Amino acid sequence: MNADNAFFLFVNFVILETLYFMFTQLFTILPLTCAIFVLLFGVFILSKDRTSPMNRLMFGFSLSMFFWMFGTFMMFGLRGENRELALFWDRFVYAGVVFMPPFMHHFSLIFTKNKGQRKLLTINYLFAFFFLLISRTPYFVDDLNIYNWGAHSQARLFHHIFLFYFFIGTGIFFKNLFSEYRTIFNKERKIQIIYAFVAFAIVIFVGGSAYLYAYGIDTKFPFAYVSGLIFPVLLSYAISRHGLMHIRIVAAEILVGLVNFFIVIEIFLARSVSELVIRILVAAIVTVINVLLMISVQREIKRKDEITKLAKSLEQANLRLQELDRQKTEFLSIASHQLRTPLSIIKGYIELITDGAYGKVTPKTKAILADMDSSNERLVKLVDEFLDITRIEQGRTKFSFGMHDMNELVSSVVKELTDRAKDKKLKLVWKAGKTKEDVYMDDEKVRHVVFNYVDNAIKYTPKGKVTVTLEHGNNGVILKVTDTGIGFEKIDEVNFFQKFYRGKNVEGTNVNGTGLGIYVCRKFMEAQDGRVWATSPGAGKGSEFGFWLPQKTGEKPKVVQQDELAGVPHEIIEKKDTSTLASVV
Repeated sequence: MNADNAFFLFVNFVILETLYFMFTQLFTILPLTCAIFVLLFGVFILSKDRTSPMNRLMFGFSLSMFFWMFGTFMMFGLRGENRELALFWDRFVYAGVVFMPPFMHHFSLIFTKNKGQRKLLTINYLFAFFFLLISRTPYFVDDLNIYNWGAHSQARLFHHIFLFYFFIGTGIFFKNLFSEYRTIFNKERKIQIIYAFVAFAIVIFVGGSAYLYAYGIDTKFPFAYVSGLIFPVLLSYAISRHGLMHIRIVAAEILVGLVNFFIVIEIFLARSVSELVIRILVAAIVTVINVLLMISVQREIKRKDEITKLAKSLEQANLRLQELDRQKTEFLSIASHQLRTPLSIIKGYIELITDGAYGKVTPKTKAILADMDSSNERLVKLVDEFLDITRIEQGRTKFSFGMHDMNELVSSVVKELTDRAKDKKLKLVWKAGKTKEDVYMDDEKVRHVVFNYVDNAIKYTPKGKVTVTLEHGNNGVILKVTDTGIGFEKIDEVNFFQKFYRGKNVEGTNVNGTGLGIYVCRKFMEAQDGRVWATSPGAGKGSEFGFWLPQKTGEKPKVVQQDELAGVPHEIIEKKDTSTLASVV
């Protein structure tokens, strides 16, 4: 037998003996496993942010559990063979356990951001130090209870008092978390509280069953120490899944650590030198990959946190803008109503003066009165647009639906605006449909849209003609108003029909406007399940404004409020604009 084979036989023998020992000494190994696991968890927590009071307290609590589990391992291993040494290790256990109540109490105050209970917390810590000192004496524990799985010290007078303090002190933790849970509404925060509550409850109420052994009560299996495994696993899941304590990377590091652990074990199971070298190389490669993985995870989590913060700030800004928009709408509504009355009175007096109700009017005065009336009309129209906007945004616009002839409606608009076109020496062409075009619509609102389209085309066309056409398409009627006017660029095409937007093409012209007219047109058409659009080959090449309305049959006349229409939110309508508009055009 060569040296290599002898070496590997020895290694395999050691591993097999270790596994045999682990299975035969399960009761002893369980506390040790839990002790190592919970200590590693505490170190991980502390390494993430050593300055965080919450992380420090979690490390302190994990250290208390380590004292408990490791001291139990040492005490179980003796199996009562050395009474003095077994008592020493049991008192070692209480060196950590006595601080669990104040650590949990302190943790709950930081976790819930509770700035009160300072005196109560101080008293809790003082009791912990008192029981730390008294636990060194035979008045706390003394003598041993022997079980088939190990030994445990016997409780004395001060242990009874400590037990009462232990459950009262830790109960404050659960009371604070429960109070926080009842007063908050954030779902993610509630989940965090539930996980923290359950994890610590397992330690206190499952792990707390270990006190039974001090009173001679044998549970046959020391399942109390399993809590040392469940506690860090549950908190690790809460950390990774729900951002508890803001150190989600801990779960990834634990996973990587376990992978590395099993790979290292594989090295010792190699059967030849070549296999040993290969496994060492694999372990090195996996370690490098794991390091790169952790760097990537850290960057990803950092980026995600930044995006989350940005999203929250944008949400707050959006809420603020919505509030400002609501206030603006209310202001417009109040101001418009206040302006409407005096403008109507001014119009009435201008008409009375023009008609001679206050005496003879000279031609020069009539010209001045005509200018005043024209300016007043522009103000009235502006106020009406403001009122339309406020009614639309507040959902107070009423729609009166019925079957109406679209040809007749458009003809009336063209007839009304013909003289205005002639004054600018423009040709106004109306290509009516060949048959009667009955459409289920609010004829007043649709007439407003047609009037606005034709009126704008006349305003922004210095020379040439304006053409109005009506045709069928996509199970509805399509109206187009084309002109040979100033046109517009693509940037305007994208922004038209937005509130207060005026195209770049009108800069430098003497045409007045607010950018509200075609916005109101869009809202009126969308409320009737219609669509609007505007296109142009470019600046100086004319433009086309149009709309599409569905032709519905079998509908009865009705009057409805805007917010009762179709049940389709404006947000959904606006998202459909592009695709539907493309198919219509």
